[in-house]
Amino acid sequence: MKPNLYQPAYFNDLTFNDDGLIPAIAQDKSSGKILMLAWMNREAVSETISTGQAVYWSRSRQMLWRKGESSGHYQQIDGIYLDCDGDVLILSVEQIGGIACHTGRRSCFFRKLINGSWQDVESVLKDPAEIYKGE
Repeated sequence: MKPNLYQPAYFNDLTFNDDGLIPAIAQDKSSGKILMLAWMNREAVSETISTGQAVYWSRSRQMLWRKGESSGHYQQIDGIYLDCDGDVLILSVEQIGGIACHTGRRSCFFRKLINGSWQDVESVLKDPAEIYKGE
């Protein structure tokens, strides 16, 4: 990636895909549990760093997605880690409200392959209809 004089130097170590995105894994800072995977573009990375709260790029809506903006379940950044290839981020977060998934669960990774079929292994903590009343 060619250095850009208008971007911080840390962008030089990030490898974005052809769509200008990099995967970001949100991990609970205390338990180490993987909460979710989302995508970030340069603007999302920059805003996450400047605000200390997770901001992602919504591929379906083609816009910035400020985690918790509509649900109230923000992710406060504790640390940001880059893998050895420079193409995946891990966000160590404090999950405000304890719910990371739009299904009302702690984690988006709530299904486990058991005896050849996917089974829910994590309970719904709050009905999504209650979380997203105004949408």
